[in-house]
Parts: sequence; structure tokens; C-alpha cells
Amino acid sequence: MDETKFQNKYRIEPARLEDYDYGANGAYFITICSKNKICYFGDIVRDNDRPIIQPTIIGQRAIDGWLSIPEFYPFVQLDAFQLMPNHLHGILFINKPDYNDWRPNAFGPQSNNIPSIIRGFKSGVTAYATIHQIPFCWQPRYHDRVIRNDNELSRIRQYIENNPAQWAQDYENKEGLYM
Repeated sequence: MDETKFQNKYRIEPARLEDYDYGANGAYFITICSKNKICYFGDIVRDNDRPIIQPTIIGQRAIDGWLSIPEFYPFVQLDAFQLMPNHLHGILFINKPDYNDWRPNAFGPQSNNIPSIIRGFKSGVTAYATIHQIPFCWQPRYHDRVIRNDNELSRIRQYIENNPAQWAQDYENKEGLYM
């Protein structure tokens, strides 16, 4: 890309590791947000003094869509998952026993990798919202992190599990409290 064009003002850096194969076996921490961080997915409420998500219709569809990922991608195993009012966190394991063809991340068509999995998930939720005339939109991108070891996996699992308890202090929580 010509770095001088637009004086490098409008260029968005890729969010992916440059030489990593996002279809390779491994663990991936995924965060996906709603557009403009609008709280489409539900409210955090107290249940037996424990904060949990009370999902909206589109929130429940996001949960159901996430849980159905292995139906479309049998090589994916789901791990920790948490829906929040305006985002979700999840851990995906890719497990392809015979995979040995390393393909570094590249621009272009994607299949059987994290970008294609997330695209399928997001488009399924969006299609449901469109069919049922539910106002909803995703943020265009998502965040991912390749989980590098068991210690990191444990910390991320704990972060995901504790996320609802942190909602009262989240700057995106306009009310500043639980419902």
C-alpha cells in the first residue's frame, strides 16, 4: 500500500498477527462488540446475589448462534463464553487432527479459520435480526488473541467468568448499576 496516499491518516492497521495461521490448531480468545457499543443483548441483573445476563431476543439469538458454531465447524470446540449487554467474549479451540499445512494470515477469501467462523456467526445473528425486524448491528471488526499457554488460558477464563460482576464499573454501562 502507498503509505503517502492520504498521508497514512485513513489506514487501519490489520488486527491479526502477520504470519500466523488462524486456521491452525490452538485456542483463541474472541471479543465481538455491537455497533457503537449499543446494549442490544440484554441487561445484567442479580440472580441469587450473582450478576448474570438477562438476554433480549437478539441476545438469546447470539447465545444460540455461538453454541451452534460446532455444528457448522466440527473442528471447533467451545470453551468459556459470556454475553454482555453490548459485547461478548468467548474462547474457541480449533482442533484439526490431520492439519499440517501452515497458511499465514493473508488478505482474500477465508475458510475454515477464525475469520470465517466469526463471519458466519455474525451473519447468522444479523440475518435473524433482519428477518424478525429487530434493530441490531455489529461493530465491523472483532478482537482476537491467540492464547499461548495454560496460564494465559486460565486468566482469560477467569476474566470471562467475572465479566458480569464488573459491569457496574464498566464505562459503557450508562446507568452505572445492575438492573
